[in-house]
Amino acid sequence: MKPMIRYLPLLFVACVSSVHALEPDPRQWDHLPINMNFLGVGYAYTEADVYINPTIQLENVAMRVDTVAAKYIRSFEWLEKTARIDIKQAYQKGHWKGLLAGQATETTREGMGDSVVRVAVNLLGSPPLEGKAFGRFRKQAENEVIAGVAMKVRLPTGDYHSDKLINLGRNQYIVTPQAGFMIRRGNWMTELTGEIAIYSDNDNFFNGKKLENKPLYITHVHIGYIFRPDLWAIGSFGVDYGGESRIDGVDKDDKNDKKKNVGWALSSGYAIDRKNHIKASYTGIRTKESTGFDSDTFAISYSYIW
Repeated sequence: MKPMIRYLPLLFVACVSSVHALEPDPRQWDHLPINMNFLGVGYAYTEADVYINPTIQLENVAMRVDTVAAKYIRSFEWLEKTARIDIKQAYQKGHWKGLLAGQATETTREGMGDSVVRVAVNLLGSPPLEGKAFGRFRKQAENEVIAGVAMKVRLPTGDYHSDKLINLGRNQYIVTPQAGFMIRRGNWMTELTGEIAIYSDNDNFFNGKKLENKPLYITHVHIGYIFRPDLWAIGSFGVDYGGESRIDGVDKDDKNDKKKNVGWALSSGYAIDRKNHIKASYTGIRTKESTGFDSDTFAISYSYIW
């Protein structure tokens, strides 16, 4: 097996995401060979208990969501640094049931989720290399430090209806600057990422109201091990905090509205060969406030590299 294949299976994170802002995805700063393409498809199943601000009169809400997603990555050189662009699109079908004003109710939504675009550049480590030069460098780089910055944008392209409380899309732009680093020592790797999610206003919220959100602060850490060149596993942990909302200029009660979630994930990947890779993962998220989600997501994805 060629030296480069030891690293390529690690590059493709799950193309399926949960319905939460907290997504502890590993390998966001990995060293990619430039001028390569990565295409992935995947499926995820999510179950969740949803805790909603009591002023909305929704109680005991349970959710099931099936997600099919595609993700494309293109690596390239920018200002003599290794850079990448990620584009992710999901199609979802979800079912919600609970009590609305004390009456049993349920609903189903099906359609496109919001599109996500991320552009990242590694400022330290990971020189822009391709082909055999990349393979020679990776073979020697057993100990390294990589640091980078990125900008992720969630676009309001998903299915959205202002006369409904539950939607697959948010009808908001969410701009998320990121900074992080990765340390690799032999077969072990550690990665830390910090993010700030900044929300645009939703001027067409439920029944024509205006929704505003304060920034959401997110941190996640990952520890992984390469068992052999074609097999790896990673454990992840993340927290988020903030994101309080205002509707028609009126602040919601912070006690009922502030987000504070913790999440963890286990993922493992296997390289079938140099171009074909599979990955399986579990992600759990629990809210520490009176509103939010308690969710469990199981996902599997396939990626092709050329």
